[in-house]
Amino acid sequence: MQHLFIPSRLFVTNNMLFLDTLQTALKGISVNKNRAMLTMLGIIIGVASVVLMVSLGSSFQNYIVSQVESFGTNTVDVFPKGFEKFGGNLDSLTFEDFRAVSKLSTVENVVPIVLVSKPVSFGDEEVSPMVMGSYDRIFGNYGLKIEHGRLLEKNDEEGAKSVAVLGYQTAVDLFGNRNPVGQKITIGDSSFTVVGVLRSVGSFLLQNLDTIVFIPYSTARSVSGQKHLSYMTLKAVSDTDLAKQDITMLLRQRHHIDNIDNDPDKDDFIARSAEQITQIVNSVTLGLTIFLSLVAAISLLVGGIGIMNIMLVSVTERTREIGLRKAVGARQSDILLQFLLEAVSLTLTGGAIGTVTGVFFGWLLSAIAARFLGEFHFVLSLSAIFLALLMAIGTGLIFGIYPAKRAAALSPMEALRHE
Repeated sequence: MQHLFIPSRLFVTNNMLFLDTLQTALKGISVNKNRAMLTMLGIIIGVASVVLMVSLGSSFQNYIVSQVESFGTNTVDVFPKGFEKFGGNLDSLTFEDFRAVSKLSTVENVVPIVLVSKPVSFGDEEVSPMVMGSYDRIFGNYGLKIEHGRLLEKNDEEGAKSVAVLGYQTAVDLFGNRNPVGQKITIGDSSFTVVGVLRSVGSFLLQNLDTIVFIPYSTARSVSGQKHLSYMTLKAVSDTDLAKQDITMLLRQRHHIDNIDNDPDKDDFIARSAEQITQIVNSVTLGLTIFLSLVAAISLLVGGIGIMNIMLVSVTERTREIGLRKAVGARQSDILLQFLLEAVSLTLTGGAIGTVTGVFFGWLLSAIAARFLGEFHFVLSLSAIFLALLMAIGTGLIFGIYPAKRAAALSPMEALRHE
């Protein structure tokens, strides 16, 4: 029984010593609350910044993924190279290319698009939305639904009719609360009858789909005088990579491009899926998040230096206290633990305050973003919180070890004689 009792008594004794050391450490902090708060400020800012940056990055990635899922991940757009490269050739895609692509077995719902760079007006109101000339199938590709009136129909294209379907925001900008269906609008110098208004869908990959005007493809060519395609959009039957590969091989053959090395720079077109765009945006977002988080973490380094400075000052101010504790039996390890606990308590408290602050500002900024981007939800990154708190504790240990060792190494007699 004695063999079992002694370890139990030692365990209780060690626990009491640890609790006594912890109470002493907390008391040492609470003596000068203003100084402690200022010391924690760097830790608070650093942790709050890390939590804020990572959470906003996760929120933005979630926003992009949810948008792609709502519109479908099997959409592929084919652009002329000059569409995104200034000075490039914007005439590389033709209507015959569209017809050839539409015959591929790996694609469906292929539609040509001509962009009309002309203002849209009704009475005294004038806006500059994206005017797109296309087939009726484009609405299915982008998952667009009608709110009032009707969508474009096949006979609108065949008859080159001057009809238009307005995006939700364009209708509001031009007509306010009035019903636009049946009204006449002007696109450039041509008059169009509004036959429908789309349901609001917000933005897709930072493109506001509520500020678009759709007109028949044949009419758009007549109004703009454009003979080539601005781009074409389609749905992959199954695998988008396979569809892109078929499109690439076909257009290289049609455009007489010798590209055995499969070098995209040699092509005069770009085939890009919504999923690929999402991956690119996510990679950029992740890179920016990591970079900004590292910049924000610098304030933790500054805060750690502040912790070390204050702890060194505290050791000097409490030299007699350290000597007295050693005189009544405190070991070097007890003194070391006391000052380490003080440093870690400061950083951990600052980390907790910084976490709450970062979460609050992240939620606030997400709410503001939702007013402009639509369905933008705040994603709380638990990994960021854990990492930030771990960094705070690590900062306390790293920058607290030197002052703690210096305090533990003081001689009791010299400490008691210190004025």
